[in-house]
Amino acid sequence: MSGSERKKIYVTRRLPEEAMKLLEERFDVDVWTGEMPPPKGVLVEKVKNIDGLICLLTEKIDEEVINAAGPRLRGICQVAVGYDNIDVKAATKKGIYVTNTPGVLTETTADYAFALLMATARRIAEADRYVRDGKWKIPWGLTMLLGQDIWGKTIGIVGMGRIGTAVARRAKGMNMKILYYDVVRNEKAEKELEAKYVDLETLLKESDFVTLHVPLLPSTRHLINEERLKLMKKTACLINTSRGPVVDEKALYKALKEGWIWAAGLDVWEKEPTDPDNPLLKLENVTASPHIASGSIATRTKMAIMAVENMIAILEGKIPPNLVNKEVLKVRPPTS
Repeated sequence: MSGSERKKIYVTRRLPEEAMKLLEERFDVDVWTGEMPPPKGVLVEKVKNIDGLICLLTEKIDEEVINAAGPRLRGICQVAVGYDNIDVKAATKKGIYVTNTPGVLTETTADYAFALLMATARRIAEADRYVRDGKWKIPWGLTMLLGQDIWGKTIGIVGMGRIGTAVARRAKGMNMKILYYDVVRNEKAEKELEAKYVDLETLLKESDFVTLHVPLLPSTRHLINEERLKLMKKTACLINTSRGPVVDEKALYKALKEGWIWAAGLDVWEKEPTDPDNPLLKLENVTASPHIASGSIATRTKMAIMAVENMIAILEGKIPPNLVNKEVLKVRPPTS
């Protein structure tokens, strides 16, 4: 294939080498080399003359960007499960395929969610700071850095999809009672893991640990608000590895500061990166991390390869494996 015939792909951040090699073997690839996401003005210019866009959650692919796209743009392939940063409706209207990378990060994200739960319950980050800051003055103390038990406690899983179910499997191994809430019943999880379906209010009232695994939708924005935080046990821990805006951070700060709940483990934030002056970061009962739940070497590589494979399928005129907007097939049917 000559250079003039090769399709053009714009990538908003360099991908792992295996994925880049797969792309560069087939396409002319232009990669944004900055550490921060490309500015909107750059995206608006780039989409005018490309066949495919590979992006991350950090890029806002809104109606303005999509409307700026030239007729060549056939696919927007996200390296993530979520795609709330993309205006899917606008893309569909213009005949642009949108894909994501589900499944591949399920177990890695569930590992991290449970690790964050354990770290929060047992105050591991706080204990690390305690040692490093020279506060460890006595060999051992009966009341030093006491945490919450996990074995045999009740976990409440909000969102029993792939990741929520994987977290439930880990909870089962810890002899935990499993409650869950979702807009769709997961009867398989009920049968295999003895998970009990309850309404959200019951889950919040009865759980020792509440872990969030829902997509960001209008219906889930600030799902955990002041009213619902007040339902939780004073000894409860809230864990969020889903999307930051699912939790009202101002309400959470108040809940933690005033002792409505015991602690929180947060991997996602209303604004990312969160401001270093975020009041939540001043609280010792908050375990914080920078949106890394899927961040294992193997999983991030698989995610990138999946996004590339989605793009290859689109530009070969096929239906990609992880098509988000199936309605687009009516606007731009596959050619093979």
